[in-house]
Amino acid sequence: MAQRIDTKDLNIYYGDFLAVQDVTMTVDPKSVTAFIGPSGCGKSTFLRTLNRMHEVIPGARVEGSVELEGVDLYGDDVDPVAVRRNVGMVFQRPNPFPTMSIKDNVLAGVKLNNRRISRSDADDLVERSLRGANLWNEVKDRLEKPGSGLSGGQQQRLCIARAIAVRPQVLLMDEPCSALDPISTLAIEDLIGELKQEYTIVIVTHNMQQAARVSDRTAFFNIAGTGKPGRLIEMDDTATMFSSPSQQATEDYVSGRFG
Repeated sequence: MAQRIDTKDLNIYYGDFLAVQDVTMTVDPKSVTAFIGPSGCGKSTFLRTLNRMHEVIPGARVEGSVELEGVDLYGDDVDPVAVRRNVGMVFQRPNPFPTMSIKDNVLAGVKLNNRRISRSDADDLVERSLRGANLWNEVKDRLEKPGSGLSGGQQQRLCIARAIAVRPQVLLMDEPCSALDPISTLAIEDLIGELKQEYTIVIVTHNMQQAARVSDRTAFFNIAGTGKPGRLIEMDDTATMFSSPSQQATEDYVSGRFG
């Protein structure tokens, strides 16, 4: 089951520096939510708090709450590893494990979580995950070859297959197409449209057209100046955000007047 995310009064720090201030939002299940805004406004930082990846940076912390279906991900009894299993992440640059085969790349997360899996179950999971990432037909005859031998777009889809193999509820994508050519970008966008039938998807993008094409809702972040925290300016249905946003700053940004 895809799950809903609620953040309340979320402040995100690096040491004493307040990077993102006071974000309250709801991310709907089985939908695509896009985060847009100029560089340095905290979109990726905020994204990383949604599966506690932010914490892996020394001195990084949050105040406020991030809830997945009502469970506070930062609760005292919550295991961060379990959070990251449930809330998967796909990064900006495709990062398959270079020495591993395509098959072992898909299974990497499952093995990391110490799940024992029979060979036939593993084969089924590899096929299901690669089909889910629209990659199966391209790689089914070379599953034992290194993942690093694939094209950039294929590598990114392999990383998506790796992320969905552990059966997460939520998929976070940090500019997943920024390193890709237009045809690979289109393949990933089509895939996002299919994946939202099963997953809650949050994507950070600098590409306005991409946000307009793939997302159901869009959140615009902005920053008042260097050294100031990023803030959520407004969030609404994507069509509204691009046609008649309520804030002038949003209109200026989506129309290309700044940023």
